[in-house]
Amino acid sequence: MGSWNNCKKHVAPFAAMAAVEFSIVAFSTLYKAAHAKGLSFFVFTTYSHILGSLILLILSLIFSRGGLPPFNQSVLYRIIILSVMGFLAIMCGLKGIEHSSPALASSISTLAPPFTFVLAVLFRMEILDLRSSTTQAKVLGTIVSISGALVAILYKGPTILSSKSMKVPYHSLGTSQANWAIGGFLLAIQNLMFSASHILQAQILLMYPAKVNVALMYLLGMTLIAIPVSFMVEKDLSAWMLKPDIKLVTILYSGLFGQAFIVVVHCCCLTLKGPFYISIFKPLSIVIAAAASFIFLGDDLHLGSVVGGIILLLGFYSVLWGKAKEQETKNCGFENSAASSDARIPLLKSQGNV
Repeated sequence: MGSWNNCKKHVAPFAAMAAVEFSIVAFSTLYKAAHAKGLSFFVFTTYSHILGSLILLILSLIFSRGGLPPFNQSVLYRIIILSVMGFLAIMCGLKGIEHSSPALASSISTLAPPFTFVLAVLFRMEILDLRSSTTQAKVLGTIVSISGALVAILYKGPTILSSKSMKVPYHSLGTSQANWAIGGFLLAIQNLMFSASHILQAQILLMYPAKVNVALMYLLGMTLIAIPVSFMVEKDLSAWMLKPDIKLVTILYSGLFGQAFIVVVHCCCLTLKGPFYISIFKPLSIVIAAAASFIFLGDDLHLGSVVGGIILLLGFYSVLWGKAKEQETKNCGFENSAASSDARIPLLKSQGNV
């Protein structure tokens, strides 16, 4: 039983968040290719959000049979704000990819950990005690992870492995005429807004601890925003007609794994680990993007990607160790408090069982 609890607390969130980063890299690459083929941002956003909302609606009907916690206006207002922030963040992210590339999106995501850590400390979701070994591990791990990501970005180095697959020219993905400054700025805004939305989402889950339903309301809110905005902006009816090509594949993939899957995993991991845990996985997308480029796009594997990946993983280990120790300390404190409370009020407990 103990090993299963450890797996549930540590291994499962790690595997789920790693899968999310794989999904995000694949989604970014697919969207870039589909946009180069003429997929409208607003058409894509509307269809993918509708599909994701339908999937979460089915899941909520399955997992909500045991009843739901009370819902109040305070939760509703926060979900509305969360939906607006989420929609604006997605819009900035996709427009940033249009102006740049999936690789730059992965690189800019290294801003997520410091953004989230600062916001989490300000909102008292993370404890900043520099004398504590857990805080030192988290801060040091964040710095090391970002350093590893920067090494992978800035240092190319000699070629270690040369891919034998056919190289895909980057201009075929529409990056040759991209305005990288605008793209980078929009992607930075996206990461800041996502960090803030994770903080707000964690607060909502404390007030209304129904993960799937919160995910549904969040995605449904973004859908209700996307539909009127998209139809007002994209008035060309032919753009809304889809054929069985890369555009349709991108929308289906986004609805399944880019929307519903990511939102549900984030809700679950926010409850178990907190906002900072989610953000620290962002630099991992750089390693994933480098591996995907080597396997699928025929890029060579360079020393900088390998060294940066190793440094990044060391930072990961430090942060995860700090979070695990922090959780262990909290659990021990809770158990000791419960035990002492039980020792103080045995009569009340016995009366309550009558």
